[in-house]
Amino acid sequence: MEQYLELCRRVVSQGKWVENKRTGKRCLTVINADLEYDLSEGILPVLTTKKVFWKAAIAEMLGYLRGYTSAAQFRSIGCNTWNANANDNPDWLANPFRKGEDDMGRCYGAQGRDWRNPENERVDQLLNVYNDLRQGIDNRCEIMTFMNPGERDRACLNSCMHTHTFSLLDGELYLTSYQRSDDLPLGHGFNQVQVGWLLMVMAQITGLKPAKAFHKIVNVHVYEDQLALLRDVQLKREPYPQPRLTINPEIKTLEDLETWVTVDDFELIGYKHHPGIKYEFSV
Repeated sequence: MEQYLELCRRVVSQGKWVENKRTGKRCLTVINADLEYDLSEGILPVLTTKKVFWKAAIAEMLGYLRGYTSAAQFRSIGCNTWNANANDNPDWLANPFRKGEDDMGRCYGAQGRDWRNPENERVDQLLNVYNDLRQGIDNRCEIMTFMNPGERDRACLNSCMHTHTFSLLDGELYLTSYQRSDDLPLGHGFNQVQVGWLLMVMAQITGLKPAKAFHKIVNVHVYEDQLALLRDVQLKREPYPQPRLTINPEIKTLEDLETWVTVDDFELIGYKHHPGIKYEFSV
């Protein structure tokens, strides 16, 4: 939690103003941030200085792991974060590759579960990583990436947290997650939860012990219409202790995640938080 607050203070005090062409808004911006989360005791890195809808964050990542490409699919599991990008982004609405209402295109889940090689054959990145890890194999290439340069024009949004690298060391599982763009007041809370959850759930279904997750961010920004709330409200709040995540022990395989698992199979114990903050969302 303190890492997040320090990053907020850094952006407020050291950030440079940048005009964002996609949104037409100015952002206070810094480049490069490194956060580290210890998941070995089940502590989930969820923000406490505002309410985070952690179940929706888990649902979103679960949808990525299932290969979802429609906002309707995400809504069906309790996540509404893709409604605007799929249906309100004018550039995407005019894109000839858009297939219709709720279509997200070739981002996130499409790449993680259905990457296409030059022969148009399917490459299931997640399944390959899963099969290696449950056999105790780490070939230093246990990578699932959602970023495909050849299909960037076929997605409603370029993947923000785009690559996840898993590493094995002495029977423990580590995760390094790379994020190109971070909406610090609004999206970051989701991303922290997702990094922690991904390591914990992958450790459980591969029979490994979760260790640490490293969250590496390139562009960290606060939109101009978010700055006052961040500086004058959230940064003046005292954080509470971090809560603990419990996972249904019946979740044992990747197939379980793909088929019957819901957000109700995860419980956050001891989550005390300040009230939510209504930050502006930029499409």
